[in-house]
Amino acid sequence: MTLHLPDADGTLRAYEPRTEPFAAAPGAPFTSRTVFSAAHVVADPFADVSPDSPAAVDWDATLAFRRHLWSHGLGVAEAMDTAQRGMGLDWAGAAELIRRSAAEAKSVSGKIACGVGTDQITGGTLAGIRAAYEEQLAVVEESGAQAILMASRALAATARGPEDYLEVYGHLLRQAAEPVILHWLGPMFDPALEGYWGSADLDAATGTFLDVIAAHPDKVDGVKISLLDAQREIDLRRRLPRGVRCYTGDDFHYPELIAGDDQGFSHALLGVFDPLGPLAAEAVRVLDTGDTAGFRALLDPTVALSRHLFQAPTRFYKTGVVLLAWLAGHQSHFTMVGGLQSARSLPHLARAYELADGLGLFPDPALAEERMRGLLLLHGVNR
Repeated sequence: MTLHLPDADGTLRAYEPRTEPFAAAPGAPFTSRTVFSAAHVVADPFADVSPDSPAAVDWDATLAFRRHLWSHGLGVAEAMDTAQRGMGLDWAGAAELIRRSAAEAKSVSGKIACGVGTDQITGGTLAGIRAAYEEQLAVVEESGAQAILMASRALAATARGPEDYLEVYGHLLRQAAEPVILHWLGPMFDPALEGYWGSADLDAATGTFLDVIAAHPDKVDGVKISLLDAQREIDLRRRLPRGVRCYTGDDFHYPELIAGDDQGFSHALLGVFDPLGPLAAEAVRVLDTGDTAGFRALLDPTVALSRHLFQAPTRFYKTGVVLLAWLAGHQSHFTMVGGLQSARSLPHLARAYELADGLGLFPDPALAEERMRGLLLLHGVNR
């Protein structure tokens, strides 16, 4: 049945939904790349809360989605930006999410790494920032998960220069029980992180970042780069100490970065692998066989959807991710913590549906069509 999808100019255009989904069977973890999907949280749609209230989470649906990712061999990057850290999910909610997801991972032998930040504070001294990081690191390590040291808004606001980053990160790495992943999240994802590593000059910031790693290479499993700059990531990964992985967080250029070149490749820790899970897993399994062309043939067509979801303001990409989870049947509603379902326009959401449907991402295309039709009707599209 034809859907009429709105364009940004206010006109409607006819779209014929796909009838057959992309078929990808669950499978074991991969052999050639380490791949994490950053996962979203499912809100409780019946909770009587406001956007300023602590997050009300539907724990059953949230954990079921993680089991879906694990079933396809993907690791889960938990309590990250995709889970609305600092955009609806506070530290208390994140701590509960970490504990529950880590326990679930153990029950299914799933791979999990969890975000460690400072979002229980908004500023303060370097000592206070270290203490906030330490509190969160303890929660992650006690859960049995790997730690991802995320960029800190408080540190970005407080640090006087590169030396403060070297001091704070050096302190944390010395006390970490196991090697961690360092996360460099660019200001396109969070404007409060402008000038991270002590400089708005990315070359200077990269130098400080590499200094942190070089001082503690045995405590750094890898680095996640989310700057949406493929060449900068390639240049950085070639400068990493031996044994330190580069995890791409580039939702614009991930196929070429994961495929790599004759000097190396990136592993992956990506928010877009939340909606792409089964298809992305199938592509990496093809890459495991050495078939780079087959990998690119599967994954390259997904870039248009990813670029759409992550278009500026990039930090609102979570809205499209949750829309697609609802349309795919992973949750019963299109509601987000913090009311973030309102952060994207109807034409944006309609285009996300169209691109995802074209890729066959919906296991039940008829259900996705029915739900999209209801969303359109709610917004006044009556045909």
